[in-house]
Amino acid sequence: MTSATQAATAPQDTRFRVLGAISFTHFLNDMLQSLILAIYPLLKGGFHLSFAQIGLMTLTYQCTASLLQPLVGLYTDKHPLPYSLVFGMGSTLCGLLLLSQAGSYPMLLAAAALVGTGSSIFHPESSRVARMASGGRHGLAQSLFQVGGNAGSATGPLLAALVVYPFGQPSLAWFSLAALLGMAVLWRVGAWYSHQQRSAKAAKPIVPPDLSRGRVALTLGVLVLLVFSKYFYMTSITSYFTFYLMQHFGLGVQAAQLHLFIFLFAVAAGTVLGGPIGDAIGRKRVIWFSILGVAPFTLALPYADLFWTSVLSFVIGFILASAFSAILVYAQELVPGKVGMVSGLFFGFAFGIGGIGAAVLGQLADHYGIETVYRICAWLPLLGVITVLLPDLHQGKHRKA
Repeated sequence: MTSATQAATAPQDTRFRVLGAISFTHFLNDMLQSLILAIYPLLKGGFHLSFAQIGLMTLTYQCTASLLQPLVGLYTDKHPLPYSLVFGMGSTLCGLLLLSQAGSYPMLLAAAALVGTGSSIFHPESSRVARMASGGRHGLAQSLFQVGGNAGSATGPLLAALVVYPFGQPSLAWFSLAALLGMAVLWRVGAWYSHQQRSAKAAKPIVPPDLSRGRVALTLGVLVLLVFSKYFYMTSITSYFTFYLMQHFGLGVQAAQLHLFIFLFAVAAGTVLGGPIGDAIGRKRVIWFSILGVAPFTLALPYADLFWTSVLSFVIGFILASAFSAILVYAQELVPGKVGMVSGLFFGFAFGIGGIGAAVLGQLADHYGIETVYRICAWLPLLGVITVLLPDLHQGKHRKA
């Protein structure tokens, strides 16, 4: 290779290395965070918690993760903090160590809040890094970034079944090594991020879509409702699916965790498709299919036997997963130049809805039974019909050879 060729190819190589690094740290971040959800049966028995208390714990985690995210994104849009990602992973590490030693319910809530704070810092800034490293293929970059997180969320319950349940709550401390590894990788990512910021003035300005402020506000409202339908339903699975399987089919804890892993693995696999397909055919079509298209399967799930419950949960996770990458990139294109704020808003709202959903569904499960939760939530994807209100931002004009 000549020096000229190396110079020409280095930036592209660097972008994909950065995307790989940020996806890997997203894997670690969400794996560590998903351990909280995965050990709910252990905590419920050990601390004699009700479903409502389980829901409050999720609400604490999700609200600290959600309320800070738009503020972090808004601030870093104006004042970039390349090494804040390291601090966010450090907060997750502290929360995990506290959770491993918690002896009371208030300590569990404090640990959940620390983990949520780490997430509130990590997601808007890492989403910005993914867009910076995309080379213009924003959907692909977001999918690669998201699949790391979804794979981590899928791995958490598997590790809980293999490690935490056999060895108990203190074994959570072992996973602090994964957080330390994430901090080391994010330090290198922060160095690249800092260099990119110094070169940012050379970037081409982004042309906003030709829409009125009112139409932009309406479109953002539609996207928020779509995120609501997706994440409220997702919460019913991530927080309570193991309890549903244990009660409805008589499964043991570890077997139920493996079924949850199947769903989360499908989410990780489906995430890969949403961004690249959105780049190719338009994000509105992907959103249509991902939200509304999953409704027949969610409606069938509460009435299926164990085999078909596993099949349907895989299909639901696979289809529903592609929505968020498409929604997030669509929103970033709708409000250009505000990547941090938009990412923080949508990640934060997603987590907030997850927390509120967990609390509401916990109360519902306590009073009416866990099966009722799935019969009601099955209707949520029908909200996908409002996708018809989304404008086509590009009409294919960005396609190029």
